[in-house]
Amino acid sequence: MKLQEIYDFLDTVSPFELQEKWDNSGLIVGDMRREVSQIVVSLDIDETMIEEAKVGTLFVVHHPLIFGKLTQLDFAKYPANLLEKLILKKQSLIAMHTNFDQTHLNRYVFEKVLGFTLKEEVPFICKTEGVWHYDDLLALLKERLGLPTLKVVGKKEHITSVALTTGAGASLIDEVDADCFLTSDIKYHDAMKAMSEGLMMVEIGHYESERFFAEILLEELKVLPILAIIANSKNPFHFETL
Repeated sequence: MKLQEIYDFLDTVSPFELQEKWDNSGLIVGDMRREVSQIVVSLDIDETMIEEAKVGTLFVVHHPLIFGKLTQLDFAKYPANLLEKLILKKQSLIAMHTNFDQTHLNRYVFEKVLGFTLKEEVPFICKTEGVWHYDDLLALLKERLGLPTLKVVGKKEHITSVALTTGAGASLIDEVDADCFLTSDIKYHDAMKAMSEGLMMVEIGHYESERFFAEILLEELKVLPILAIIANSKNPFHFETL
């Protein structure tokens, strides 16, 4: 298949026009006229994936490799070091980021991974209602997301509503109408604001809350007449217990 055909299919699965203004979803590297040998789906891309993949591979990732202003290509530094390797192997790269959050990822994690019943959904936020004890909710999150520890802001013993944004969603605090907000990359001042306003927050990990991207998209790609496989993205963080 040509890259253009796959791009057009992905655009029907999760329209690129839904991405946020600051995002860079869509084609990152490639020539729409070229034939693609296979598709590799992953949360992120790294050097090992590029080296192990065939010439002509298309990578479809969640996080854009070019994110923000790129003023130079120093091939000794990230992300130019990976861009050079992609180009030399005539490989392509497409990112599906905030558009895919809205159409697939948030709801999948909320319902399929955590087992919540969706009551309300607005852009980037899923919400449910019920009754949870503090310890039970945290145990559920640890088990389902594979987290050995959790950071919590504003502990509440009894919780009657839970909201979630996968990835870094702390900037959405003002839009959350729930007892407890699950998200990642919570900054110190976000935590102070949440605590002052009576909102409980639980840090659920950026990687841990988004690592399901590849398996979700792979299901969509099965209808195409081309091999599509998953490459397991590595969590850049690890937990130390001393």
